[in-house]
Amino acid sequence: MRTLPNERLSEDHRAAGPERKCILSGEIASRERLIRLAISPDGDVLPDVLARAPGRGAWIAVCRQDLENAQANGKLGGALARAFGKSATGKALTIPEDLGERIEAALLRAFTDRLGLEMRSGKLLTGSDRIAEHARAGKARFLAHAADASPDGAKKLDQAMRVGLDQEGSGRTGMRLPLDRAALSVALGRDNVVHLALTDAAATQRVADQLRRLLQFQGQAAATGNNTSFRAANEAAPSVMTTNCD
Repeated sequence: MRTLPNERLSEDHRAAGPERKCILSGEIASRERLIRLAISPDGDVLPDVLARAPGRGAWIAVCRQDLENAQANGKLGGALARAFGKSATGKALTIPEDLGERIEAALLRAFTDRLGLEMRSGKLLTGSDRIAEHARAGKARFLAHAADASPDGAKKLDQAMRVGLDQEGSGRTGMRLPLDRAALSVALGRDNVVHLALTDAAATQRVADQLRRLLQFQGQAAATGNNTSFRAANEAAPSVMTTNCD
């Protein structure tokens, strides 16, 4: 695969981290907020969500619906042609019909892989009792619930977190994830994972970065901006992407 050198986009890029420009919307944001596309030697356009593929690349900040609309009307093809030209072997670019699906799957995998890494490092907790104990002690930096978690179970842990943070009455809640308990259990290699918590600020930032990109690509940018469980991560690196897809 190859990648495209992007011009410097701001005077304070060294302090804020490298910035890139979306080839479709023109939006400028840090690399952590955008999604990178790379091309194979045969000219296939592929997601490179961890930005590790060598060579030239292009960046997008749009949600899946907008991407697929741009693909249907030819705007994506034109933008990629300007960014890449041809493949390293001189072949014309090929955009898979299911590019949006591939990107979403890659973002989901990056998110669950990050959860697994944080759990193995001891910074991610599972189990309602263990989470509640740490939350009441003010040690839960980030709280999240499976998509199919029971409202009662989620409310109990939300309340424990508010007590521990001395924020009773604030309405602060844990994040409802775009994964059900079965998917979380498989991702973490544990039985019946319904809730999870992070106890480290840096780990919260790493997980929030991956989750934010996934939700934004799914068209749920409002969920990342409004949910208070993103507060620690947002204070460290405020979200730039705000697009919602209806």
